[in-house]
Amino acid sequence: MLTFTIVKPDAVAAGHAGRILADLEGRGFRIRAMRMVRMTRREAEGFYAVHRERPFFGELTEFMSSGPAIVAVLERDDAAVAALRVAMGATNPADAEEGSIRARFGGSIGQNAIHGSDSEANAAIEIAYFFPAVELV
Repeated sequence: MLTFTIVKPDAVAAGHAGRILADLEGRGFRIRAMRMVRMTRREAEGFYAVHRERPFFGELTEFMSSGPAIVAVLERDDAAVAALRVAMGATNPADAEEGSIRARFGGSIGQNAIHGSDSEANAAIEIAYFFPAVELV
């Protein structure tokens, strides 16, 4: 099963990307595709279009286009989406379970180190946004 993740600009800038990716591999994920990107504001707005009407949309898209991020397709034999959600922890790092990625590396609700798909359907959409099928190995 596949899912999608982004190591966000805050985590990349702080030098945590390698530890986050190693954590995911340690939890049984295999990296199927990965690259560093610097989203434009327009690309961030397209990716997060589902949140367009939310009050945090502008802040979110500004942050996601503020610096390099790592986008990746992850594979796992079972429940990839659910397992990634557990690995990430709660959106607010202060509420995230000890040992989760957001508890260890997140700084705030807005800058919380990692994005992960919330469903298999959204994983497919998010993967296609950054990776044409021919890029998956």
